[in-house]
Amino acid sequence: MIRIAIFGFGAVGRGVAKVLMDRRRMEKLIGEYRVVAVADSKGSIVSECVNLKEVLEIKEKKGRLPKGMSVEEIIDEVEFDVALELTPTNIDTGEPGLTHIKKCLKKGSHVVTSNKGPLVVAYKELSKMAEKSGVKLMFEATVGGAMPVIKLIKRDLAGNKILSIKGILNGTCNYILSKMEKEKLPYRVILSEAKELGIAEANESYDVEGIDSAAKLVILANSLMDMDVKFEDVEVRGITNITPEAFEIALEKGYTIRLIAEVDGSTLRVSPKLIPLSNPLCIHGTLNAILIKTDLAKEVFVIGRGAGSTETASAVISDLIEIYSCEVSR
Repeated sequence: MIRIAIFGFGAVGRGVAKVLMDRRRMEKLIGEYRVVAVADSKGSIVSECVNLKEVLEIKEKKGRLPKGMSVEEIIDEVEFDVALELTPTNIDTGEPGLTHIKKCLKKGSHVVTSNKGPLVVAYKELSKMAEKSGVKLMFEATVGGAMPVIKLIKRDLAGNKILSIKGILNGTCNYILSKMEKEKLPYRVILSEAKELGIAEANESYDVEGIDSAAKLVILANSLMDMDVKFEDVEVRGITNITPEAFEIALEKGYTIRLIAEVDGSTLRVSPKLIPLSNPLCIHGTLNAILIKTDLAKEVFVIGRGAGSTETASAVISDLIEIYSCEVSR
């Protein structure tokens, strides 16, 4: 029986909970399981078998879970086999997720996370901790939403040397730029529309200034190319100064503009780039895409939905299945 703890019950946490409610589907993939704790920033519910339907209803009605044990208290006092660490990202300190993940790994619990902060701040340390404890640290959901990248490279491209990674890693920026390309409207107009549609956050700076893409690039470089880089090592420039006129000039010459994150050798960069209209990275809407160059398989191109709680929940569930599917197949 797999005991699951969910830390963070925002949009992603609720999306994961909805999938876990489908027992017939999930037990075929991971075996028998129960959720023993769910916590958000305000409260928690702990039980031998948490009723996820009731928890979702409470969250929807009250906007928070009832006052209860803190996440750290749950980690110290409740027995669970895998933690889904889905708290918000803080790339400056990695907290509170960094502390949560460290404590879980020390405890001997597997961790699946969508939280970029801890991995940007301390990937090497966390990876060594997981190895020492004999547990898994899974983080597909930190890069590209539903687009499979981490497991694709680690598993399906095993044996390849990754020479470079170049891609579009932020769905909000891609939506804004592809909309500007099509409608030739000013950046601010498209941004306001994106906010109304829920594609951009109220505080859009994390996306449009390239911070989110740079954080994801650090995770890719460290986890897939065996680098040891920090956020400060990335040259970052966002999309706030792009104009409709820039698109007109680019399109006349057969190009468009996209925010490209790239790691090639020791260079890490996030910046708007001219992209040929025939290039596979010329994608539209909230899609993400990555072009991986390897020594054996040569070029591998991956595309998928990068924005949205459902897409991120898909990656979390995928990691959970990765940990336990082998046990089911025995």
